[in-house]
Amino acid sequence: MNDSSVPQYVLPDYAGRCTSNLVPALLGDPDEMPSWIPAGVEDASQVVLLVLDGLGWEQFQQRLHLMPEMAKMIGVGITTVAPSTTATALTSITTGLPPGEHGVMGYRMAVEREVLNVLRWTTHRGDARHSIPPDSICNADPFEAQRPPIVVRSEFEHSGFSGAHLRGARFVGYRMPSTMAIEVARQLRAGEPFVYAYFDGIDKVAHEYGLGEHYEAELVAVEWMVEYLLEILPPGAALVITADHGHIDAARLIRPHPEVMSAVDFQSGEARFRWLHALPGAKTDLLAAAQDHHADCAWVLSKEQMIADHWFGPRVTDAAARRLGDVALVPFEPIGFDDPTDTGPYELLGRHGSMTSAEVMVPLLVGRR
Repeated sequence: MNDSSVPQYVLPDYAGRCTSNLVPALLGDPDEMPSWIPAGVEDASQVVLLVLDGLGWEQFQQRLHLMPEMAKMIGVGITTVAPSTTATALTSITTGLPPGEHGVMGYRMAVEREVLNVLRWTTHRGDARHSIPPDSICNADPFEAQRPPIVVRSEFEHSGFSGAHLRGARFVGYRMPSTMAIEVARQLRAGEPFVYAYFDGIDKVAHEYGLGEHYEAELVAVEWMVEYLLEILPPGAALVITADHGHIDAARLIRPHPEVMSAVDFQSGEARFRWLHALPGAKTDLLAAAQDHHADCAWVLSKEQMIADHWFGPRVTDAAARRLGDVALVPFEPIGFDDPTDTGPYELLGRHGSMTSAEVMVPLLVGRR
């Protein structure tokens, strides 16, 4: 494949329309609201920020007929962060920082020589909340050091990942989508000026079933939930909706070529943003082999090039840089790179993590009563 046939990756707009800049804008001075924030927020008396995990801008635009109430909301597409994965993106949303500054660099992240599954906060040895304390990975204050109520699933309250990206916030647990809406309404009735809510249904369905009829049924269910939230908003309140990443159908996994793996010590990351950690002295050979064998289906870059090109923001701390591999395989084709140690409860049909527009672009919608 020649260079002219390789698509261009979409880098996050860290200086502007990016999810990492949303919470600082919503909690900042209304008179300094960025121009890319849709109208309806600057004069709102209360704001609900609802993060719909997995709802990409392109998937939303292609299915507006399934979500007529959301389609009527004032909206734009903005970028998420790199990689386009939940652990990194949610931390950027809550802390208002690019990944290079908050330090949560992926879903499966190298911490010294162990690979931490950030969402489960486990390593190969099991629960890592004591061996890798959450605040040793991310100690940034979420929500501009304010303490708003956060309405998230009850089972997340004591997780390591919550400790990393939601520490200090006031936890309000819910069990079902209906109870999430009620808990949001209760916080608004209590006079809270800002409420954060997180719903993971779209992402779960997309991963397990792909972007077919199950996915579209989930979008309809989310549309009902959003319609109900809009109905119960107090006068003057605004509902702001965004997401952490989009999705593509990418069930097929391939193994890195044997010549590539001959220079690999271990892997981290995920199928659509796979980090290869080189054996001692093998970084140059690893990069060359990866480019020779996989540049026809993936962007193959060194850690140093990605940092220089600001994939993770304009600044990457030394601690964050140590959590990256030496070479990244970031597919632009609808595939993933397999790592036998990267397992889950079921085979994934829908995936994300790469820097295609379908995965990077997410909605920013505003609705008022």
